[in-house]
Amino acid sequence: MDTSNSQKAQLAALSAPSVIFTVVMIAFPFCYTIWISFQAVSATGMMRFDGVANYVRMVKDGQFWNGLWITIYLYVLSLTLQLVCGTALALLLFRARRLPGFIRSLFISPFMLPPVVAGMMWLIILDPSLGAANYILTSLGLPPSNWLASPALVVPTLALIDTWQWTPYVALIVLGGLQSLPPSVYEAAEIDGASRTKTLFRITLPLLLPTLVTAMVLRSVDLLRFFDLIYITTQGGPANASTTLNIYGFRMGFEFFQFGYAGALMITLSALVLGVVLALNRLRNAVAW
Repeated sequence: MDTSNSQKAQLAALSAPSVIFTVVMIAFPFCYTIWISFQAVSATGMMRFDGVANYVRMVKDGQFWNGLWITIYLYVLSLTLQLVCGTALALLLFRARRLPGFIRSLFISPFMLPPVVAGMMWLIILDPSLGAANYILTSLGLPPSNWLASPALVVPTLALIDTWQWTPYVALIVLGGLQSLPPSVYEAAEIDGASRTKTLFRITLPLLLPTLVTAMVLRSVDLLRFFDLIYITTQGGPANASTTLNIYGFRMGFEFFQFGYAGALMITLSALVLGVVLALNRLRNAVAW
């Protein structure tokens, strides 16, 4: 017993520096952002305590509400598309087990690309005059489109780009869930004469609910703080049509040097992410089997 306690104490002592370092690296930026959100920062860098003035300004700011709406709209649209397409791709890979390894790797390669590379690649593809997307449309007799320059199309276009990149990631999660499902359930369904459609909607998808919610949690963290792809492709335009809370906070902080207000925006975004993740975690516990 004493030997076991001694080993635990030694392990705790050895891991303490890395744990402390990790906690400090996470806690310091967050606490500093909270502190600066209550400050008024001048152009010269001088700070003075301003109470909740930044939060009051945020509530009255129309651009904040517009950014919140765009953030939620992009989140819901992207997450829905990725869950549907990711589940379909996982089912395809699960059934096509004899598919060559190269083809399977090709299916999952997009999410390995850095967002900068993916953004630049899609900028070229969606170029109004030289891009392949409009060339395909005109070849089919359809009118060309201003994909990233149209206020009505820019958010769906960004959602499609992100879906292209991250659907394979969702597919890998769902594929792992498919491989863990009990075969006896399918054997019983086959004996009862259930069709593939009924098996999918009455057995496979209900049993996959915990896995799907896990995928939702993992993607929600990224989608709610969507930044890199938007900044590379549109920088929040046209006419703020793709300015999410993250983009708006970046502009306030690093273009207009209103660091206190930017801190308030980022704390609000962090609270939104935390709230969604906690809600999805409760849902995952509710559907666990």
